[in-house]
Amino acid sequence: MKRRDFLAAAGGALGALALPGAMGAAPAPRVLTATDVHVKDYPTVAAVRWLGEQLQRATDGRLQLRQYHSGQLGREAEAIDMARFRAIDITRVYSGALNNAFPLTRALCLPYLFESNGHLRHALDGEVGAAVLRGFERRGLVGLAIYDSGPRCFYNTRRAIVEPRDLHGMKIRVPVSDIFIRMLRDFGANPTPLSLGEVFSAMETHMIDGAENNIRSFQSSRHFEAAHYWSRSAHSYAPDVLLVSKRTFDSLAPRERDLLRDLGRASVAVMRTAWDASAADAQRIVEAAGVRANDVDVAAFRRAAQPLLAEHERDPAIAGLIRRIRALA
Repeated sequence: MKRRDFLAAAGGALGALALPGAMGAAPAPRVLTATDVHVKDYPTVAAVRWLGEQLQRATDGRLQLRQYHSGQLGREAEAIDMARFRAIDITRVYSGALNNAFPLTRALCLPYLFESNGHLRHALDGEVGAAVLRGFERRGLVGLAIYDSGPRCFYNTRRAIVEPRDLHGMKIRVPVSDIFIRMLRDFGANPTPLSLGEVFSAMETHMIDGAENNIRSFQSSRHFEAAHYWSRSAHSYAPDVLLVSKRTFDSLAPRERDLLRDLGRASVAVMRTAWDASAADAQRIVEAAGVRANDVDVAAFRRAAQPLLAEHERDPAIAGLIRRIRALA
């Protein structure tokens, strides 16, 4: 379904909800829409699918979930606004795309703040994650869950990246996030904001030289077919966030709201199980395809990232989260 057709149908459906039931018939099931730019077997898509199944079972079919994966309804930036204004109900969004509108998410994206995936998960499961989720309601969204997505690394079509100077002059795709744009500049690259769906063709046409992402996205997007160098920089552990429109959330009965929150939290374990298995598979697939992986000079990258970290440590709201994250290392 095209995004334009979906929006037209959604408008008609909202109008139909205002009509009385025909001849006393039982109300039709309420169908919530959920979007994701990732493919149908991606761990976040699988977790939200599980959430939908549990939601339908727990409400005897009164609440159902219809998924639109693989970017069927547009890019992540569009999904954020569509959810805020209730054109869609639920969306999974990469935290980097949220940095400008929701400042607390910046703490989750800063370079070399998390030491490992375990460190990240520990922080997300506690007060750090809870504080970030609370910050969404001020601008029309409700945070249901934060899905970790592994370390982000550099990949490109030209050469192995060992230290920041190897990025000098290279055009590297970044999400539309001030943190990532600044970080890549500090590393010496030329940051190029693009949506995920544009990256493959941009590398093939030499519009960009590479990008940065986690291993699962590198594999599922088939970027490894164009970029044969993978450098294990682990410069950020920026996670994903599952959001629901506040208008949708407020329209639910209190027990339904509680159920949706509980299922959002429970879906994290589903996502992590799928993630751990699929990340290992993705690593094997790209290595078998001939991708050349290399370690980097982490100390050199940490030094280059220090000014960006220091700048955010001067922000009172974010500094508190940074201290909590470091205390959990």
